Formats: sequence, C-alpha cells, structure tokens
Amino acid sequence: IPEMQNWKFAYIVYNFTENKEDVAFTYRVTTPNFYAKLTMRFEGFLELSTWDPDMLEWNVFWVSSTADCNIYMGCTANSFCDTNTSPNCNCIKGFEPRNPQGGALENRSTECVRKTQLNCNGDGFFWLRNMKLPDTSGAIVDKRIGLKECEERCIENCNCTAFANTNIQNGGSGCVLWTRELADI
Repeated sequence: IPEMQNWKFAYIVYNFTENKEDVAFTYRVTTPNFYAKLTMRFEGFLELSTWDPDMLEWNVFWVSSTADCNIYMGCTANSFCDTNTSPNCNCIKGFEPRNPQGGALENRSTECVRKTQLNCNGDGFFWLRNMKLPDTSGAIVDKRIGLKECEERCIENCNCTAFANTNIQNGGSGCVLWTRELADI
C-alpha cells in the first residue's frame, strides 16, 4: 500500500512495515471516542470505515484501488496484470483470449487459452522478465539446484507449466516448478 505509507488522517496514523520477517500494514486511532475499522474485502482490496455516532452506522472513508495489480487473482489464469496497459490484463506469450481481440483482454474475467496444445516433445518455454511469480499453491521447490537443472526437470515433466529461481536477488539459486495453470501473475 505504498500510496498510504505515510498518509495521515486527523484521527488515524498509518504505518507500513516491510522487513525480512514481516510485511504489515497497521493503523492506530489517536483520538478517544473515534472508531475506525480496516477490512480486507473478499475481492482483495482494503476498505477503511469510520463510525458515525449521529447516524449509528459505519461509513466507508477509503478503498484501495481496484484498478491496480495488487489484488489477488485480479486477472484470470495464464494472464498477467500490467498497470501500463489498458485493459490491465494480458495473456502470457503462447496464450490468447478465448475470443481473440489481439493480445489484450476485454476485461479481468476473460480466459486465456493455449494457442497450441502441448505434446511433451519439442515444447519449450518463453522467458518472462520483471514479473511477480505465479501463485505457488502446489508448486515444487528444490533449493539445492540451479536454473539450468531446474529447466531440465521441467522439460522432463510433461505436466510442468513453468519454472523459476527461488532466490532471484542472491544469484539465482534454487528452483520452483509449476505443474498447474499459472495464476496471479
């Protein structure tokens, strides 16, 4: 939530912490008899509400952007979110919208389908750079091998859909293999 990192409301002080152990967004109400609640909505965005004692109800004061790429599964499987494109969701290379209109998707719910079926013989990979890694549910991790051996293992496994380094910042060691659809890129 970078845009709220140092943001202050008259009765609320916000703090965003990111370090080796934690990533946390906290707030503190600084005035007695003033009530606020921060809710993580099912859709993946934050909603701040304040209590109105005269109307006896919660009023939405602020909502995080639903147009950015920080919302979990903001685009469908086999697509990626890019705030520099309109619309934000784009099929990854090798995939196309179910109803092709070029490479971009009409909306966040349009499915991306493989252009050609895999045959497990001669299939290859496209390199995607500067991407957030897909959801790792069900991914296979081996921190002992490097990227070359990781690629070889993925090619040998007909169900493998992608591979990446586990530790990109420190020399690119380790291996993550995906065997499902690529989601939340």
